[in-house]
Amino acid sequence: MIVLRSILLFGIAALFEIGGAWLVWQGVREHKGWVWIGAGVIALGLYGFFATLQPDAHFGRILAAYGGIFVAGSLAWGMAVDGFEPDRWDVIGALVCLAGVAIIMYAPRPA
Repeated sequence: MIVLRSILLFGIAALFEIGGAWLVWQGVREHKGWVWIGAGVIALGLYGFFATLQPDAHFGRILAAYGGIFVAGSLAWGMAVDGFEPDRWDVIGALVCLAGVAIIMYAPRPA
């Protein structure tokens, strides 16, 4: 149950961080304005909040693992929202990152 909760929190955090960064990108690069930028900043703050809810108490571990989630999630966001088509190296790299997440977060450790 703890692993499932952790995975769910990573997914929610990814939506807020990647979505927030995308909103800022749209506001600045696509000239959509300050409302988009402000919404992105709020979403990025929510990402930070959801990261604190992870069951593990080690900031470095959580953020290191989240880096792998961010890599895979960013490629998925690009596919879903921007029509990005990853090549095999993108997919392989994302899978390596997700394997790293699994090792960092869920490897057995002494209590």
